[in-house]
Amino acid sequence: MKRVDWFDEQTHVPVIDEQVQKLSTFVDAMADGVIDRVELEKQQSSVIEAMKAVEADLNDEQHAKITRLLVELSAYNIMRLLHELQLTRREQAFNPAPATR
Repeated sequence: MKRVDWFDEQTHVPVIDEQVQKLSTFVDAMADGVIDRVELEKQQSSVIEAMKAVEADLNDEQHAKITRLLVELSAYNIMRLLHELQLTRREQAFNPAPATR
């Protein structure tokens, strides 16, 4: 299997999201624009399965590095989501949709 880069060498922006867009379970869950409890639990199970598949093979130093990576990536994703939501709210506040009758 070809190795997939984690970030763009030129922009230094994470490109993991490009892989997420290819993940069929994600695409299917996002199709209706709503993530329900079952979809979230299914993704949680996938995360735990992937973690278990990797964790046992790591020595302590590798485990510490990957733990930091997971924590930093989670923080980045939350911060990016909040930033995008704030931009959307700001755009809606300054460019309200026309009233319909």
